Amino acid sequence: MKRLLPLILLILIMATPTVAETIHVAAASNFNKPLQLLAQSFEAQSKYKVRISTASTGKLYAQIRHGAPYHLFLAADQKRPEKLEQEGFAVSGSRITYAVGQLVLWAPQQQFQSDAKRLISQADIRRFAIANPKTAPYGMAAQQTLEAMELWKQLQGRLVRGENIAQTHQFVASGAAEMGFVALSQLSAEARSTGYHWLVPQNMHHPIRQDAVLLKLGADNPAAQAFHAFLRSDSARKLIRTMGYRLDDH
Repeated sequence: MKRLLPLILLILIMATPTVAETIHVAAASNFNKPLQLLAQSFEAQSKYKVRISTASTGKLYAQIRHGAPYHLFLAADQKRPEKLEQEGFAVSGSRITYAVGQLVLWAPQQQFQSDAKRLISQADIRRFAIANPKTAPYGMAAQQTLEAMELWKQLQGRLVRGENIAQTHQFVASGAAEMGFVALSQLSAEARSTGYHWLVPQNMHHPIRQDAVLLKLGADNPAAQAFHAFLRSDSARKLIRTMGYRLDDH
């Protein structure tokens, strides 16, 4: 019987299902829905699992610097991933631009036929939502757009600031704010067919180039490396484009 024990143990080990390695991806809140779809596609073609945490880019950056156990960081800007490289929290040379965000003015209850500036200037607009410019790149783009329209100072008393672009979208969708600047990727086909929406021209704000970076925890992790590579695949880029983003092809 003693001779059989090693063989029995070996059979049991081989019969035990292998637990798929899980990677933890931190992502800007605007990219939550596309990332869910990308994770599903990645998991279907690999042996790995993806866990997702979303928040504003500024908040995630702070968490990473304080030791949050993330393998990859998908930001809504280029500044924070670059700083993480410089500060030694990310793998040098791993930074890539995975998407370019598009900003849209959304007023779901408005059937307005005139230009966006005139709509925003209406006196009966009590609350106008933007993401916090200090922590959310989409919020900074919204501020730059309002400054270009010469409406930034005029709206100060009516602005409500979401902690991130997801909360900003919720303000407008729920009616807590009559309108606001959200990410195009957040609007469903139904939302785009009703109310008022205006795609902000790219020259009215700095480009919202969204960079991904491999963090130190993922440096020697095959699963993290595989997902980092997957983001640059043709299938991933096609999905990202269909979700309302542009791609940085230069």
